[in-house]
Amino acid sequence: MAGRPPARSRGPAAAWMPGLGGRGLWLGLAAAVAATAAAARWLGWWSGRAGLRLFVPEELARYRGGAGDPGLYLALLGRVYDVSPGRRHYEPGAHYSGFAGRDASRAFVTGDHSAAGLVDDVSDLSFSELLTLQNWLSFYEKNYEFVGRVIGRFYGEDGLPTPELAQVEAVITRGAEAGRRALEEKRKFPPCNAEWSSSRGSRLWCSPESGGVSRDWTGVPRKLYKPGAKEPHCVCVRTSGPPSDQAQGLPVHTNRGDLDHPNLEEYAGCPPLAVTCSFPPG
Repeated sequence: MAGRPPARSRGPAAAWMPGLGGRGLWLGLAAAVAATAAAARWLGWWSGRAGLRLFVPEELARYRGGAGDPGLYLALLGRVYDVSPGRRHYEPGAHYSGFAGRDASRAFVTGDHSAAGLVDDVSDLSFSELLTLQNWLSFYEKNYEFVGRVIGRFYGEDGLPTPELAQVEAVITRGAEAGRRALEEKRKFPPCNAEWSSSRGSRLWCSPESGGVSRDWTGVPRKLYKPGAKEPHCVCVRTSGPPSDQAQGLPVHTNRGDLDHPNLEEYAGCPPLAVTCSFPPG
């Protein structure tokens, strides 16, 4: 099951529950951009709103959509949503019924629907997992009505954020920034296309779409060494124009693109400006 909302989310009338993914799911780079933008709105979500309802966990537990229950609610990072429009997903007996009437933030990224997994403790989740959780929060903000907050781990009795929620926010903001930097690097150095066979050996090549990055240049294969990485990986490098890291407004001193970047190395036996590098088996 996928652990993040789809690229196109539906309105409240057709609101639904995307599948939940396994622990360790990494957001794609495009999703990281969306997460960066959403993180900028994060503080606005935590600000006080007049007339907000505050729930204690025992009260929220009554909102599981059963006969005689006052409603069908769930909570995520302490924020309570009315998920009645998605009743068939959350009502008793439905696949996601365990999320109703509680804050099961952790299970949104772990996929653990057991009693031990349907909890709000996210203290040991990674950057990527918290970004996935924040992506879920964006989904609920867009598709369901926000009705209040749960007093406990993330909000105090005054309805204001706790230090633990502030820590989650900080981690998500840092993770979103890391995703933005990774996207920028991928645009600068898109991965090569690669293939290998026992009879023909390996081939590395660049194209205007290689690495899933659409661009107006092709580039040539180079080894890129990243700090802390054990092995280099193949990237496509622009061969003309000024370097990508040249400050705007300065005169162009070279017309070699990023070929002179200090972390790059040519492939032995491959012509320096060849678009394709082939290596026989051996």
